[in-house]
Amino acid sequence: MSRIQYLFDENCNARIMRGVRRRASQLNLMTVQEAGLGTDTDAAILAFAATEGRVVVSHDVRTMTAFATVRQQTNQPMAGLILIAQAYPIGQAIDDLVMIAEVSTAEEWQGKIVFLPL
Repeated sequence: MSRIQYLFDENCNARIMRGVRRRASQLNLMTVQEAGLGTDTDAAILAFAATEGRVVVSHDVRTMTAFATVRQQTNQPMAGLILIAQAYPIGQAIDDLVMIAEVSTAEEWQGKIVFLPL
């Protein structure tokens, strides 16, 4: 069973990523900018994440959900997508992402689209 690895979309509040990194420094996480995907489409980001086994974290509910749904419907691999509403409290989002990584495995997130709060 593999540990969860996160890929934070450029639309995700950077304070959430920094908070997760601070609270759980053992987690393997990166931003799309760190992966060299800062200008890539959502479809390309999801494809990269699937190849790397990374769960995508995003605020982009509209387009990221649409591209992830296409991946599901066409049986393309997807390591998972966690969507966070813009109004969701930053501290709660950090707590949720750390908890998800601590209590679940990467395999449990394959092909899933999940909205916070759980």
